[in-house]
Amino acid sequence: MVSTSVSHAQVEWLTWEEAIAKNKIEKRKILVDVYTSWCSWCKKMDARTYQKEHISSIINKNFYPVRFDAEYKKDIIFNNKVYSYVSGFGKKGFHELADEIMSSRMSYPTTVFIDENLEVIQPIPGFQGPSTFKMIMAFFSGTHYMNTPWHKFEADFKLIGGGNPTNQPILQPVKNN
Repeated sequence: MVSTSVSHAQVEWLTWEEAIAKNKIEKRKILVDVYTSWCSWCKKMDARTYQKEHISSIINKNFYPVRFDAEYKKDIIFNNKVYSYVSGFGKKGFHELADEIMSSRMSYPTTVFIDENLEVIQPIPGFQGPSTFKMIMAFFSGTHYMNTPWHKFEADFKLIGGGNPTNQPILQPVKNN
């Protein structure tokens, strides 16, 4: 009898500190999943999108992924600034870094794309299914977001079945050392 095992790729989530340290060695964009423990849509996005093998593989190869609890209680140093937990906001509090990278629009889940120089490109609020999320990652992984309006990129992406509408590299290969 032959035993087989199925490999299920998972997102290799990093801490802020790990992502920043890796970015110093090899520049890469950072994808931040901002969530809370009580958010049902966050759990759905984890189960229905992040745990899909083709999605997790794209994330791991093209971004430094950070899963960030917006109610995290410890200080985080980001871009030479200390961000802290703020209590007394509703029933719970929030982390100042979540507020900063989400442009003060506290909505969960939110995916934030940060460039290689640790500048926020854009927060994307709300649940995103796998096909939409793949398109969003393609838009932000290269330079499309700098040169192509979203509506054109989206139309071209769908027209050619998720391929490369502008012949720019959509998903950057990982450099093997």
